[in-house]
This record gives sequence, structure tokens and C-alpha cells, in this order.
Amino acid sequence: MQPLQTADAVLHSIKAVTETERKLSVEADFRLPDLSGRLLPRRVFTSTYYDTLDHCLARSKITLRRRVENGSAAWQLKLPLNGARREIELKETSKTPPPHIVDALIVLLEGKHLVPIAHLQTSRKAIRMEQDGGPGPEVMLDTVSVLRGRSVIQQFRELEIESLNGQEEEVDRLAAALYEVGARDHDGRPKVFRALSIPYDVPHAPPADASVDDHLRYRLLEQIQILKRCDPIVRLFGESEAVHQIRVAARRMRTMLLAVRKHVPADWVEPLISGLKWLSEVFGGARDLDVQMRYFRREAKELKARDRRPLERFLRHLQTERDMIQRTLIDEIKSARYLGFVCKLLQSAEAPAVVNSDRTLTDIAAGQFRKLRKTVRRLKHSLSDNALHRVRIKTKRARYAAELTRVCGGKAITRFIKSAEKFQDMLGAHQDAVLAERYVRDFLKHQSGKQAAFTAGLLVARAERQRQIVREEFRAKWKRLKKRGKRAWS
Repeated sequence: MQPLQTADAVLHSIKAVTETERKLSVEADFRLPDLSGRLLPRRVFTSTYYDTLDHCLARSKITLRRRVENGSAAWQLKLPLNGARREIELKETSKTPPPHIVDALIVLLEGKHLVPIAHLQTSRKAIRMEQDGGPGPEVMLDTVSVLRGRSVIQQFRELEIESLNGQEEEVDRLAAALYEVGARDHDGRPKVFRALSIPYDVPHAPPADASVDDHLRYRLLEQIQILKRCDPIVRLFGESEAVHQIRVAARRMRTMLLAVRKHVPADWVEPLISGLKWLSEVFGGARDLDVQMRYFRREAKELKARDRRPLERFLRHLQTERDMIQRTLIDEIKSARYLGFVCKLLQSAEAPAVVNSDRTLTDIAAGQFRKLRKTVRRLKHSLSDNALHRVRIKTKRARYAAELTRVCGGKAITRFIKSAEKFQDMLGAHQDAVLAERYVRDFLKHQSGKQAAFTAGLLVARAERQRQIVREEFRAKWKRLKKRGKRAWS
């Protein structure tokens, strides 16, 4: 009997890669052309896919499978990620979904059980393109057999161009060459979706004349999907970007609800606003520390080796602190409060309260822009740190409200959103510089000596210069954003 693996041992055995994948359709008689790459050995593997009976994972564009090749088994979880896919692999002999994978999917499974939904056998012929500095994309021709018992009940072929390094230009070039010899567009569905005739629809934004309720529902569900797809990454790896995405999603949803707060029943909206504030705080500690670590890593690159050493020691201290915060974060997102709130959030988004007002989305977004203008007018000649931070918050709210109305306003609103994002980024750089001084004080608590003091002085000087640059650029950048806003909401 094999000894049980500890939780840490299991996590260390999990491998994760981010892949960019382009699928193409082909006929049964398609043959790979000469692509000037290296022909790889033919592979044959069998995959058993798992989902709930009502396809909870598929609804979020997620697949979980147990793949067996040459007698070796592995569990693979694929999650959408900003136009790419994150593949998580666990070498595990178990014939049922491993507990660590099931636990990571708890928000997606909605309390339901995973069951086998399809058995596929794939015969793969592949060519790997070679590039300077390492392997390039792979072109794979897959012949897929859908199995029922030992019988083949369906068969199809498809092409995949897969890159682990984001080589978009090379992928485009390969796709063009394959189109020339008969390949066609693909709807992007994973193999199991095609085998089970599961649609791969991309939700479309409601038309411009749809009700505020419809637009609110669409945008809330959009952000909830981001949360659901990032949640497993946080549970498995504590990844900074996944933490950030969930926190942003919570803030976006809260801003949307604040914008309609006066026009919907309080017993529907207030618990959601309060819960989203708490949700943002749950992920806030980890995110704030990630930002601090990113700041010091970036600054360290600008320093000489001698001046960098105190920072390197301090970064090791911060990493220890981040590991502790990760454990606290995991406890929070395992709690009944978190799981219950995410469930309530989903139910509320699917059936939002009726907006009791004749105000349109553009009225709501215009109102947020007016609040931003009012905040800036109050600045007068003072550009204090706190005042600029308030402007940043109002800019963010105006931008998120504008995103609700993107479908209604065409180019003017799109330009306002882009300009607001740049303005927000500029103010974010200022806030980072403000926080930098707090970080430096923390740094000096843990590092002593002349070298540490000298390094701290360099950091403070750089932070002050960044704040000064933003103050100098503020009026001109605001003038541009205000002009965009007037055109969008006139």
C-alpha cells in the first residue's frame, strides 16, 4: 500500500502552464503539409472527462479529464485565462477526481458531484517548429474517437496550433499556411464539447435598447465568471494575477450596484454591496502585499548590486509574510460565509431586481462622470496625496459605469473608457509612489545599517520624483479626459 501524500507534496507535484491554442477544422482526408519543423513520434491517449450532470464546468468553459498514455495517468484541468488557457496537471493514479482538484473546484461545482461524462481516444500526429532560443509552436493533427464501452460511436479530426510562449505572429503564420491546404475555421470548442454537442456560445451583450436590468445582469454575470475561473488558481497556487482579477471583479460589481442603488429595492442591493466590499477586503491583504513585492522587485532592478542586497533580504521577509497571508486567504475562501455569498451573488445576478426608474444606462454613467468632475473641481490648486487618491477612486467608478453602457454609445464612450483607464493608471502610479514611502518605513524596521539607510534614501527620492511627475501631468491629462467625457455624455 502506498503512503498517503501530504497536502504540500501534492501541490508540489502539480504542474501549470499557460498555453495559447488555435483550433482549425479539417476533413477526414486532410494531411499535414511540410511545415519545416520536426516531426514528433505519434501519440495515442485515452481521456475520460468529468463534469456534473448539468455541466457546471462546461458552462464556464472548463474541462477536467483523466488522461492515460502508455500506461501512465494524469489529471488535467483547463481554465480559460485572458484569451489563453491555463492547463493544470497532476500526476495521479487515482481513477476518481483527486481531492485537491475537487476542493479547488468547489465554487464551480455548486455542491454537485463530478461524474464521467465522456470517453475519448485521440491519435495525434504533431510537428514542432524550432525557433531561436527554444522550441516554437506545435501543430497537431488529432483523430478523435468517441467511445461507448469498446465501440466507436463518433469520429472527427481537427488541427491545433499550440504555443506556450505567446508566439502570436508565428501562430498566425502557421494558420495561414494550413488554410491554404484546406483547413477551415473552428468554433473553438474543446473536443469533449464537440463529442457531446455542448454549445460554446459566447454571451452577447444586450442590445442598446434593452432594459437596465438586462445590462446589469449581463455585466454582473460577466464578472462572476471571472471570479469562478480565477478561484481555483487562488486555491491551488495563490497566484498574484488571479487574486487581482477577483478583487477587480468585486470592485466592478460593487460600482455597478452603487450606480443603481437608489433605483432598486434596498433589501436586494444592500446585502450585495456590503458583501462585495467584504469580498474585496478578503483579497485585499494578499493583493496589497503582492503590489509591495512587485514594487521592490522593480526598484531593485534599477539599483547597483551593492545597494540591492538589503532589498533582497527584505523581499525574502515579505515572501514569508505573503505565505502566511495566503493561508489566511485560503481559510476565508473555504468558509461558509464566502461560499454562501458567492452563491447568493450568482442567484441575485441571474434574477436582478427591477430598476424602478426611467433612467437609462447613459444617465447612470453620466451621473458618475459628473461626480468625478465635481471631485476634481474641489481640488482647486491643491493636489494632495489624499485628494488625488479620491480622484482615482471616482475615475474608476466613472469608468466602470461607462463600461455598462459601451454597447449604447459607440466610439465616444469607447474613447472615454480608454482615456479613463490611462488617467486611472497615471493616478495609480502616484498612489504606488505614496505607498512606497510606507513600504520604505516597513523596510527600515527590518533592515538596519548604513547600506540599508542609503538604499532607503534612494527609494524615497525615486518615489517623490514619480509623485512630482504625476502632479505636473495631472491638469493636461484631466483636460483630455474631461473633453472625452463631455462628448460621451452630451
